[in-house]
Amino acid sequence: MKLDVKNLDFIQKNIFTLVPIYTRYGYTQYRMSKFEEYDLYSKNKDFLVSDSVITFTDTNGKLMALKPDVTLSIVKNSDREIKGVEKLYYNENVYRVSKGTNCFKEITQMGLECIGEVGSYEIGEVLYLAAQSLKALSDIFVLEVSHLGIMAAAVEAVSSDYKLQSKIWKYINDKNYHSVEELCLQAQANTEALPVLKKLMSISGTPKDVLPELELFTKEAHVTEELGELKSALSVFEGSELESNIIIDFSAVGDINYYNGIIFNGFLDTVPESVLSGGQYDALMKKMKKKSRAVGFAVYLDLLERLGESETGFDVDLMLVYSPDCSPAEVLKAVRGFEEKGKSVFACSADNGKIKANEVYSLKKGGVIELETDA
Repeated sequence: MKLDVKNLDFIQKNIFTLVPIYTRYGYTQYRMSKFEEYDLYSKNKDFLVSDSVITFTDTNGKLMALKPDVTLSIVKNSDREIKGVEKLYYNENVYRVSKGTNCFKEITQMGLECIGEVGSYEIGEVLYLAAQSLKALSDIFVLEVSHLGIMAAAVEAVSSDYKLQSKIWKYINDKNYHSVEELCLQAQANTEALPVLKKLMSISGTPKDVLPELELFTKEAHVTEELGELKSALSVFEGSELESNIIIDFSAVGDINYYNGIIFNGFLDTVPESVLSGGQYDALMKKMKKKSRAVGFAVYLDLLERLGESETGFDVDLMLVYSPDCSPAEVLKAVRGFEEKGKSVFACSADNGKIKANEVYSLKKGGVIELETDA
């Protein structure tokens, strides 16, 4: 397992950007150990980004795991009943298969959780902080929001068969409208309920455009309460600069064994996968014998490494190659001169061929700096 440090500075910069956003809203840092009993993860593999976990046997004979996730540990160690709410953010190293490389990596995972008597305000606040997180990472972003209860009601109206429902959910996630209809016709499901399901699958747009349309055709699906929850959560964006970045899309599907209610995914224009995901996970709380409700999200910092590469394509702004007769003071003075202009500098006596720099300068004795070109 290799720790990729190539974009470490970029990731750390984003962490320092995100932490103040969360602390301003009263979230305090959660810290945990590197290890948990493997049983915690083996029973909840569907909740993990990857079901591959690094394990080892402790001196007492217990099978332990290098933590692949933080949320499960937070839930496990939370009080069974919480008065009010507990607001936590985390910045922890996890050990799992990276979505970016398909290899085990030590990844800095960041996110937040709100646990306890979670209501409509808390859900709206978490949504707002998710959007703020995306904005802090890139000016061009989209937060896709859905309500699992609305889509679940439409699926159940088509068929009560669990196996058929599982296949339908997969097609919904793939936005495969044709296969859903074909599957339901073959299984002799309730085709009268298909129009509502197909309509939900095709809906995508801003809350201002989509919510009025939803109100018209979801009454027959008996999801008035769920629609009210969605409208209430999204109301935090009304009139804000983030409103146009919010999209309602019911193909955003989480694992229904863990998630419920509001779920969401965040996308940046230069990364092909979601870099943020979250939602309500009361079902997970119940499975782990907790009476509290919960909502939260995680930012996948391993995918942000791609964002760092795509922004410039370079490791540093410039390389400064100094001649052997330059004094350390001359070299440092030249480096500081570029640094004060906001440039990152890699100073060396010779180019090792491993560092990608946007520009290359040479430094000669006496402090003479020349720009090197291919010409």
